[in-house]
Amino acid sequence: MNFLKSVRDEMKLVTWPTSKDISKYTNTVIVTVLLFAAFFAVVDFGVGELFDLIMSL
Repeated sequence: MNFLKSVRDEMKLVTWPTSKDISKYTNTVIVTVLLFAAFFAVVDFGVGELFDLIMSL
């Protein structure tokens, strides 16, 4: 029981993010994921085209 009391006491000390912070972090993650997806799509397309060019020689 002492452990659960310690957990409860520690949880009272936690600073939870505001909804504005959560929204900002969520948007940052979404934009980052989209940028990485676009980058890897372009690289994948380029490598595929390069491979096709090499194979056609």
